[in-house]
Amino acid sequence: MGARRKHFIKLLGYYNESSTFGQILHSMSTIPLLYNDFPTFLKQYFPFKVQKISLHAGFTCPNRDGTKGYGGCTYCNNQTFNPDYCQTGRSITRQLEEGKLFFAHKYPAMKYLAYFQAYTNTYAEVETLRRLYEEALAVPDVVGLVIGTRPDCMPPALLDYLAELNQRTFLLVEYGIESTDEQTLLRIHRGHTYAQAVEAVERTAATGILTGTHIILGLPGESDEQITLQCDRLSKLPLTTLKLHQLQLIRGTQMAHDYLLHPEEFRLFHHVDDYLDLVIACIQRLRPGLVLDRFVSQSPRELLIAPDWGLKNYEFNHRLQKRMRMQGAYQGKLYAM
Repeated sequence: MGARRKHFIKLLGYYNESSTFGQILHSMSTIPLLYNDFPTFLKQYFPFKVQKISLHAGFTCPNRDGTKGYGGCTYCNNQTFNPDYCQTGRSITRQLEEGKLFFAHKYPAMKYLAYFQAYTNTYAEVETLRRLYEEALAVPDVVGLVIGTRPDCMPPALLDYLAELNQRTFLLVEYGIESTDEQTLLRIHRGHTYAQAVEAVERTAATGILTGTHIILGLPGESDEQITLQCDRLSKLPLTTLKLHQLQLIRGTQMAHDYLLHPEEFRLFHHVDDYLDLVIACIQRLRPGLVLDRFVSQSPRELLIAPDWGLKNYEFNHRLQKRMRMQGAYQGKLYAM
């Protein structure tokens, strides 16, 4: 067995010195699924490889423009979301075409989901939003939309349009809930309640639209027990997808300033193993059918204060899978209906 192949199998946790490569492949194929991953989920909808392309459509946020508050959430710096091709001032079409060029060298036959990611991507008049979404869908090889937004920014007229759009293309609406704890939401100046998040998720899912959310693990004041209890709450919602990611301390944010004043209130997972164990605890509490889109977020190193593990997403996933196998862990193992 070649050294590179051996190294990869060790990362996955399957390597056995006495086994042939064929025996190892067989053992990999017979072990139950550790968790429902997003690429496998997409195969239910597409017979080809699909990649998200992040977009900056020039929106703001009600937590920045004075409608709900100024300055945004205490952790937020939207520069951390945007790759080089994703720049405000460029048209949606141009951003998508440049994003396609970025990915096409790896998979020339790839198709794409237009990911409206930066800020609040339902925070405009319905006709403005319709024009932007339809522009994205008109770009060749774009086969659907992912729309990131806040739970308090889904008016009935827009939801009606999205329900119609859902009849003719792949659509996933992704709400930033961040925490199910009302005190945490107040502390991070989120500007909405968890009750509003529940209502938005239920309304959206009731139309047949695929509905997702993301939460941040490690927000100030939240213990491991509180975090895993959040997984119980989220499992009861009609969600299709869930993203988890670690709290990242970003330069220029209010949270970075708060950290300088009270570092003892923060848990930044300086050791990746600590975060891996928390993620595994969460996965085991989550509803088995929930699709897990992501476990980590990566911010530009020039903006990131901590934690900096030096791991790419796929490297983290390999470590996670290996650790889960060692612990006999799998999604839903501790799920309480």
